[in-house]
Amino acid sequence: MLNTQSGNDMKHLVLTALAVVLTPVVAQADVIDSARLGVMAHNIKVTDGKNANKEDGVNINGELRFHSPDFLKIIWSPHPYVMASVNSSGGTSYAGFGLEYDWEFADGWHFEIGEGYVIHDGDLDAEGDTASERAAYGNEHLLLGSRDLFRTNFALTRDFGDEWAGQLIFEHLSHGQILGNGRNQGLDEIGIRMIRKF
Repeated sequence: MLNTQSGNDMKHLVLTALAVVLTPVVAQADVIDSARLGVMAHNIKVTDGKNANKEDGVNINGELRFHSPDFLKIIWSPHPYVMASVNSSGGTSYAGFGLEYDWEFADGWHFEIGEGYVIHDGDLDAEGDTASERAAYGNEHLLLGSRDLFRTNFALTRDFGDEWAGQLIFEHLSHGQILGNGRNQGLDEIGIRMIRKF
């Protein structure tokens, strides 16, 4: 993990960058599809349990999703989004952007799938002077291998009228040996979010 000061600096840098980017967008509210805010169980076990539960806390997850612009019709009109996720206990936090598809499969029920890019402030590789020190460090810390990661998300959304919705969301972060090489433990989270639709 980055030391506490550099970790906090990274979080402030990411949040400041998002604020600068989003200020003109928020000023034009007609481009915003929805705002999403929720809480995620952090680093859960999906298939490989040896890397799960290495960090404490939950992640507070926020996202702004935009109406699909006309030029994206050629790829079936996904929604662009920007997002940030901050860990409550100093664990891995991240921020990024991507595209998300939204299919209403029944009245008021939606399935969403997205792919994006994030940067994070977590560990890349084990620390220590000896092999045993590095092994011990790796047993206690999530090692993501690359500062750049892909973000894949799946969500089930239920509308509550025209303005609100609730969502169950799963996300997976990994460099996939494409954005990095070597360590690639990945990070899985699941949670719930409230959605304000515009």
